[in-house]
Amino acid sequence: MERQMQLDQESLVNAWKEQLPALMNDGDSFTVQADEADEQTLLIHFNAAGRQKYSLDFRCTYVDSREVSVDLIDVEKSGHQTDERTDTVQGLAQQYTRQIHECAQALQGLTNP
Repeated sequence: MERQMQLDQESLVNAWKEQLPALMNDGDSFTVQADEADEQTLLIHFNAAGRQKYSLDFRCTYVDSREVSVDLIDVEKSGHQTDERTDTVQGLAQQYTRQIHECAQALQGLTNP
């Protein structure tokens, strides 16, 4: 049985903005926003620290109140589209995907009361 979330999207976005910094590496930054098309989905943009100026965009969708599905939707390097198959990008994508899952886990008290 799926458990639907009882938290509205704006509250969810704010909770992510509060929790995610604790899981981030020094120098990395992010934005979290609601997906206007789906109230169960957040759009998360990461800016990686370092001279190469990578930025990665993810779609984080709540499958139910306890589980999220994470999809990498865009990768840029210095403001330009770049190949997401490189080792550097794959490493960043894995790191940020893990941080997204950790954040979702940390917020289960809100999403799965």
